[in-house]
Amino acid sequence: MNKKYIIGIFKEEENLISALKKIRAGNITIKDVYMPYPVHGVFEAAGIKNTRLPIAAICFGILGLTLSFIFVYWSSAISYPLIYGGKPHFSILSFVIIGFLLTINIGSFLSVITFFLRVKLFPGKKNKVIDYRVTDNRFAIVTEIKEDVSSDEIRITKLLMEENGAEEINERSI
Repeated sequence: MNKKYIIGIFKEEENLISALKKIRAGNITIKDVYMPYPVHGVFEAAGIKNTRLPIAAICFGILGLTLSFIFVYWSSAISYPLIYGGKPHFSILSFVIIGFLLTINIGSFLSVITFFLRVKLFPGKKNKVIDYRVTDNRFAIVTEIKEDVSSDEIRITKLLMEENGAEEINERSI
């Protein structure tokens, strides 16, 4: 099922941020903002929530550390204990480097997998490009047109984009 969107194309980042603030002040939901490079303050102006991926990365790192020490303990003290020179089977200091490296590797790997799953990136996915100019030198604000939206709200959204410097405003089904 194709959804309908209002897409406003902007040339200047200042116009983009002012349009975002005005659109949000008008209680219009912003679906997404596309930029050729990161612009400070856009996510706050658009009301886009921060990602929880750093929390997941910390949890994955703790999981990696725990799994690495469980594996090292099992392999050195349970599965194949070597007795040499009266040393203990499991000395935590000798396994710090292994734990550190496995923490980073497992945490990074699981974070990347989580990112790909979250943004639904997978091989063979058909790319939906809003406007090819956003990869070069333009900015875009995308608002979704829901079924219960009145024509007045669509007109107000277009008017707010136009008043704040949108050089082009389109309605498109994607």
